[in-house]
Amino acid sequence: MDKKKWDKTFTDRIEKYYDEMKWLYSELYNNDEQAFSYFCDMLYQYYTERSDVLKLWDLGREVVDDWFSGNEMLGMLMYTDAFAGDLKGVRKHLGYIEEVGVNYIHLMPLLCSPPGRSDGGYAVSDFRTVQPNLGTMKDLAKLSEDCHSRGISVCLDFVMNHTSEDHEWAKRAKQGEKEYQDRYFFYDNWDIPNQFEKTVPQVFPTTAPGNFTWCDEAKKVVMTSFYPYQWDLNYRNPVVFNDMTANMLYLCNQGVDIIRLDAVPYIWKTLGTDCRNLPQVHTLVRIMRMAAEIVCPGTLLLGEVVMEPSKVVPYFGTVEKPECHMLYNVTTMASTWHTVATKDVRLLKHQLGIVFALPKQYVFLNYLRCHDDIGWGLDYQFLSQFGIEEVAHKKYLNDYLKGAWYGSDARGELYNDDPRLGDARLCGTTASLCGIEAAEYEGREDKLDRAIKLDIMLHAFLFTQSGIPVLYSGDEIGQKNDYSYHDDPDKREDSRNLHRGHLDWDSVARRKEKGTREQRIFDAINRLAKIRTSNKVFENDADTWIVETYNDHILGIGRYYRGEKLIALFNFNDKDETAWINEEEEYHDMLTGEKVLAKAVGVPANDFVWLMTKF
Repeated sequence: MDKKKWDKTFTDRIEKYYDEMKWLYSELYNNDEQAFSYFCDMLYQYYTERSDVLKLWDLGREVVDDWFSGNEMLGMLMYTDAFAGDLKGVRKHLGYIEEVGVNYIHLMPLLCSPPGRSDGGYAVSDFRTVQPNLGTMKDLAKLSEDCHSRGISVCLDFVMNHTSEDHEWAKRAKQGEKEYQDRYFFYDNWDIPNQFEKTVPQVFPTTAPGNFTWCDEAKKVVMTSFYPYQWDLNYRNPVVFNDMTANMLYLCNQGVDIIRLDAVPYIWKTLGTDCRNLPQVHTLVRIMRMAAEIVCPGTLLLGEVVMEPSKVVPYFGTVEKPECHMLYNVTTMASTWHTVATKDVRLLKHQLGIVFALPKQYVFLNYLRCHDDIGWGLDYQFLSQFGIEEVAHKKYLNDYLKGAWYGSDARGELYNDDPRLGDARLCGTTASLCGIEAAEYEGREDKLDRAIKLDIMLHAFLFTQSGIPVLYSGDEIGQKNDYSYHDDPDKREDSRNLHRGHLDWDSVARRKEKGTREQRIFDAINRLAKIRTSNKVFENDADTWIVETYNDHILGIGRYYRGEKLIALFNFNDKDETAWINEEEEYHDMLTGEKVLAKAVGVPANDFVWLMTKF
């Protein structure tokens, strides 16, 4: 490590973190001075390789370091091939993305992964090469450049827990090279793996049971927490951490603004534990945060922590020693669909109360649907006071949302069904789960009206929450389930492909035709997004609280920021209801502009009201 070669900007940045970074690194890796020296030199290498344009981008974001936490951000999640075929296709459709009002796109995994053994791109065989059918790394850099010129940020998955068994490291490990076997968890027999299995839960107990796989080429057992073709990396080895951090920084230097740390709670393994959320995980994330602040401070870390709030929140770190910039609000998402199925808002009120009590500097990504399934990790201790039992309730939710419950127009499919434990999860697009698919199939205009109202109401609820709302590509036009995956041998075993279908551009074109489902939903979401952007009451720093409506079908949310007060009411029932509120100020309806009293407010079935007053 030759500090004399470092320029002033890099020196100023690294000196800010050097002592803490060295202390954490030394604690984790037993005072390995050589490894830490290599790590620092590697940071400087990627700093010097960063383009002048990106460095200028960094400087601007250092001045406004909370640039991502306002009310202007609206995200969209998409698979590159499903949205536009390839990266060049995404570039051609940036105008459409802007038309939606989106200024943050999350490109789902697009790095090299073996066909048929990729888990949707989450089994990476080369972290520096784009999947050939999607384009090249130059195409990604060019897309990022075009996005930046339009004020759009780019998010990319960084699969850090494991590699594909086709990765160069894994191939050399199969050949018996100890250096590369040491980058994974290899064992000569099943003795230690069996010890792990006593305490480590299974991620996919029905489709990929167990946490280990026999590697016939190496004649050894290897840890595979997710699927047999995804080999867990051994972060106890500093070479793994150094090289994976280098891979992350390489992607940042292609213009990626947000790095999504995939499956981050799993990255540290200790025998006798559940290998989830261990203290060393937070040490690694903290060092990665400092590495990004030194090399590319315009970059954000998004942690994928799909767990209850008590385990999610620690990944923000502390104000003095932050870890992730953003995290997913997964429990609110699951509680939302519970509320759709039960029409009872009490659990959602309870969940939101927990979120509202958190520090305002915490930025959550809020969403209705994502690429994955809906898991029913609800607060069953809270629900038990209403006589609700976990297994039976999960069955009800799944039955309702797949349309197997009398009176339900939802259309979804189960994922990883385990009848013994009653632990199935659920798949489906927002539109199909809201009843749009069933209504159009039956040709029922009355049902379609109700379903579209529900769809729009859920998006209004999404936009009312603090943080960044993220749309799933296709939701802006009410795209329905794609059942064609059943005929694809590479996809038929994974029901999540039900909502991962290709964007129907003919359907997109119908957003211009008055009265179509596409036009009604597109225009409504677009209008909600514009209202949110133009009113400071939707800022992340706003005070938020639950408004008591004295009606278990209507959720009430209050927001206040710098003289603006919002009362938002959401009716989850399929009948008209009254919110028994009694607010003193004079309000106006944000959608109609009409002056209204915020007293005993009627809210139509599956509809919402945004009431605003200014002081």
